[in-house]
Amino acid sequence: MAGVALQYDVSQLDVAASVLNGISGLIEPAAITNTVAAIVESQTRRRIQDEKTAPDGTPWAAWSPGYAETRHSGQSLLQGEGDLLDTIFGEQRGDEAVVGSPLVYAAIQQHGGADVGKPELTARPFLGVSDDNAREIEDVVITYLEGLRL
Repeated sequence: MAGVALQYDVSQLDVAASVLNGISGLIEPAAITNTVAAIVESQTRRRIQDEKTAPDGTPWAAWSPGYAETRHSGQSLLQGEGDLLDTIFGEQRGDEAVVGSPLVYAAIQQHGGADVGKPELTARPFLGVSDDNAREIEDVVITYLEGLRL
């Protein structure tokens, strides 16, 4: 598959992982991974639409002056015609929550690189989990776990 994806293993959540170890037989992993995928998908969309920063908080590089001249007022970084935003997906794959886009353009934006006939493109990472994102995920998972009837 072309494109780029972020895989987030819910066992990486320190607080939630310790709780999960104690009640692993009482939960359905799909319930958590589906929820985590939806949260990270939403966080990724928010990063593209509003925040315009990498998961570590670094602002994305501005367009080159020549490229900026080709853009109109309805376009912004990573939102030319909306293709990237329209293809962001979040889904469960086994015990993992996977978020990404199948577009080759997505991989180039995430990692940087040369596009055919164009100069080197600066990376503008949009996939990832910031510290705030991780806390949001942990809060949702803990709330879910607290709601289980033990």
